[in-house]
Amino acid sequence: MRYVILRDDDTNALTPIECLEHLYRPFLDRGLPVNLSVIPEVRANLTLPDGRPEGFLVGRRGGPDETVPIAQNPKLARYLQKEPGYHIVQHGCYHDYFEFAAEDRPEIARRLDQGTFRLLEAGFPKPQTFVAPHDKLSRVSLTEAAKHFYVLSTGWFELRKVPMRWWPKYLRKKMFKAPHWQVGHAALLSHPGCLLSYRRPYDTMLESVTSAIRHQRLTVIVTHWWEYFRNNGPDEAFIEILHQTAAYLAHQPSIEVVSFDDVAAGKVPLN
Repeated sequence: MRYVILRDDDTNALTPIECLEHLYRPFLDRGLPVNLSVIPEVRANLTLPDGRPEGFLVGRRGGPDETVPIAQNPKLARYLQKEPGYHIVQHGCYHDYFEFAAEDRPEIARRLDQGTFRLLEAGFPKPQTFVAPHDKLSRVSLTEAAKHFYVLSTGWFELRKVPMRWWPKYLRKKMFKAPHWQVGHAALLSHPGCLLSYRRPYDTMLESVTSAIRHQRLTVIVTHWWEYFRNNGPDEAFIEILHQTAAYLAHQPSIEVVSFDDVAAGKVPLN
């Protein structure tokens, strides 16, 4: 049996419900879990290098210090809570670019706690999984996140950013070319890049996803909801690839789609 986790990043208080519904209804109707990496208190003035608002802000440009907690969109919170197929993951706190790339331990711990508080405030269960914005984690952030959560999902792990006491387990992971590993109670999961992305060729995207799944026991597939709605409208060709992925996963008897919560509960082998 092979296992797949679908991780969608950047849901926040400004995310339109209809975007998530359009993307993930085929997954939900098939009983396939969707792990939404939710920004607890999104900073509303985040911009791209050219000055445009980040795609997940849906064109909004906030004030210099404005943040929007997820609880300020109760309609979205209720929608996510009534769908058992959605599993909520903590995605940083404000989604600052280097938010968890710093070494300030008190501030890192504060932001982890603040993010969790904002999710609880909105009525979600206490999150068991953490995703850092842009997959950027310092050594201090890795240590603190492993204390707070049962699962960490990121793109990769580097020796220089791994706490020294973790090195023997890290080197063992590297020796056996294992994508995932365990430190104490925390499962540390890597992923093969954002395979479902408009930046990748559409004609080979589905094959890239299926190939990644074939080559490891547990695969984390990462995508971003807002990429499907660039330029003020849906990219139907891209959305169709996502829906083909749902059909593929649903019809493969040797593949089980699982949640990060399943990993935290010890129901899924890591490698």
